[in-house]
Amino acid sequence: MKRILIANRGEIAVRVIRACREMGLSPVAVYSECDRDALHVRYADQALAIGPSPPRDSYLRIDRLIDAAKASGADAVHPGYGFLAENEAFAAAVQDAGLTFIGPSPTVIETMGSKTAARLAATRAGVPVVPGTAEPLDASVPDETIAALASSIGYPLLVKAVAGGGGKGMRTVTDPAELSSAVRAARSEANAAFGDASVYLERRLTRPRHIEVQLLGDAYGTVVPFVERECSIQRRHQKVVEETPSLAVTPALREAMAAAAASVARTVGYTNAGTIEFLLDEDGRFYFLEMNTRLQVEHPITEMVTGVDLVRWQIRIARGERLDLDPLTLLRPKGHAIECRIYAEDPDNNFLPSPGRIRHLRAPAGPGMRDDSGAAAGLDVPIFYDPMISKLVAWAEDRPQAIARMRRALDEYLITGIRTTIPFFRWLLTQPAFESGAFHTTYLDDVLAARNGRPFVEPTPEIEDVAAIAAAIMAATAGDGVGTETSPSPWRSQARLEGLR
Repeated sequence: MKRILIANRGEIAVRVIRACREMGLSPVAVYSECDRDALHVRYADQALAIGPSPPRDSYLRIDRLIDAAKASGADAVHPGYGFLAENEAFAAAVQDAGLTFIGPSPTVIETMGSKTAARLAATRAGVPVVPGTAEPLDASVPDETIAALASSIGYPLLVKAVAGGGGKGMRTVTDPAELSSAVRAARSEANAAFGDASVYLERRLTRPRHIEVQLLGDAYGTVVPFVERECSIQRRHQKVVEETPSLAVTPALREAMAAAAASVARTVGYTNAGTIEFLLDEDGRFYFLEMNTRLQVEHPITEMVTGVDLVRWQIRIARGERLDLDPLTLLRPKGHAIECRIYAEDPDNNFLPSPGRIRHLRAPAGPGMRDDSGAAAGLDVPIFYDPMISKLVAWAEDRPQAIARMRRALDEYLITGIRTTIPFFRWLLTQPAFESGAFHTTYLDDVLAARNGRPFVEPTPEIEDVAAIAAAIMAATAGDGVGTETSPSPWRSQARLEGLR
């Protein structure tokens, strides 16, 4: 293996390119029309255009990605995450073209990509699953049958898409009268997002935690699980903060969950990097939720507490090497790590995307900090893709120090030209429930609802005055590189000033 095409964009493409560099491999980038000047394009040895900006015309075009791999002379393809990373047809096309797919086999991707098939695999492995339906419910299943199944499972329950993830195609149902409309809505969203309208039903646990176990598997039957990640801080079923280890997991529970995750992976013959996701109830019982057959967004925190380069191991496994990691070491984290997903979103406007040009960017640094980013000053955040700017990671010897370090880093982080979630994270990390670890999967939605739209940067008379002055200065100097938004408001200027305090 000498040359790897990265079938992705943004920060994950940059992350894989860096791993290639360190391993003496040649990285090849692909780009859509709006990504022509993107950071991952600048960092790669080669960069090939694959089409217009919309994903369906570029990053989701299997034929164009395969053509790019062949034209570049690549002998392997890394899918990153998102786009086609969990698409069995893409993995098969890579292999059919005589290239190495850096991930699990197409068969395993297909099996574990179906939530219902994955639940059956977990059951075969002896791992408990959340009560729910065993088979997909497509449009041919009558409403009466679905209502009877729901009644046997019990309310509240979730209607969930069989394919995909990220909270798409998911609806909560607390009343039988809401079931039919929830099923229709979930099917419609699932079909639009994944091309599969099938759904299934699952009991909704009360105040669960979302705990996941990273693992690696080689082609020789070895599977090694890692220390768990705490992923319960979610907004609308989408993770926003992750940390490791979890305060809710004892050493004995950690070993049990790790063994369960490895058992599921062995049952399906899993190879390369993957993650088993569990729900942990208030009584300390865990249930298999699903498997992600790819690298996770939050993989850096695992790397920080174990010292293992997961992307490097993905490549090593793909080229036939054996795992030689010590399983016991991987379950004994060194210190504590927290990740905040920095998005180009406006937290004071219901977290709506905030695309546009980044005028200035100053990323935090210092001991224990890591900023995985695909953004830079002068570059645009396009409207066509997930608006993630970076993954900010803080490591320290223990959790209180990691929180303090992250707070310091968030205060240093300065981005102008667009709105970001940085003020939201500054607020979140001061909340008592976060500090104590007393949260669950609906905690964040609950506290955001209670805020009732209050801004995350609370105004003071002094800051209002300074913000007004800053707005005037920024407007007057817009032509010399100090960019502002059209008709800048003092509130937005104030939010930026908070980053300089």
